[in-house]
Amino acid sequence: MSPQAGWILQDQVVPRLRSAIPRVANQVGAEDSEELVQDATAIAAKMLHNVELAGKQVTPGNIAYYTIQHLKSGRRSTGSSVVDVMAAHTQLNGSTRLHSLNEVVAEDEFGGEIFELQDVLSNDREDPATVAARKLDSDKFLDQLSHIEQLVVEFLSAGKTLRDVARQVGVGDSTMQHYRRQLAVKILEFMGAEVLQDSVRMPGWRINLDCEREAQACRNDRRALA
Repeated sequence: MSPQAGWILQDQVVPRLRSAIPRVANQVGAEDSEELVQDATAIAAKMLHNVELAGKQVTPGNIAYYTIQHLKSGRRSTGSSVVDVMAAHTQLNGSTRLHSLNEVVAEDEFGGEIFELQDVLSNDREDPATVAARKLDSDKFLDQLSHIEQLVVEFLSAGKTLRDVARQVGVGDSTMQHYRRQLAVKILEFMGAEVLQDSVRMPGWRINLDCEREAQACRNDRRALA
């Protein structure tokens, strides 16, 4: 962009955008009018650059007008996707709608306690995808074990001891210790050395949700102290 085009953008286009955008452009999600003005400035700068490269002459009013039309239709300087659920265009045409995790979804009719969307989504159960993947792995692993080794896994999972398995199959404790060591080797070979860490690792979506809650709590504390 030439210095002259930059001057037109700064002194003639941006003032028009600042005047019109708060009144005519719909804000989506966390957008505010100042953010839309910044986004519109980037769009207008690109328009001016393209016009200058094409050797055409346009007025600052035309640049401002078509920039505002872009914003009103949902276009942004970062793109104009109609399939991205987070995109402004997708939300403005009604295809998707975003909700805050702090949105109230229910209220206790007796105690007056409110329930937010994050309360509905949060629970202490394991991630279903992790549970399903672990079951697939365990079923495949059990198919490779002998009958006694499967009994060892079954009894220990139920809170019983190796001695209970020994009584069930009629062998001594030393023999069961041999099966226990053999089973441990097979588990490491099949599951990997980090199997215990993987079994207690928190899923990524849960970490992100907890971080968002902590950030929101910090913002609320700052507002309360302000």
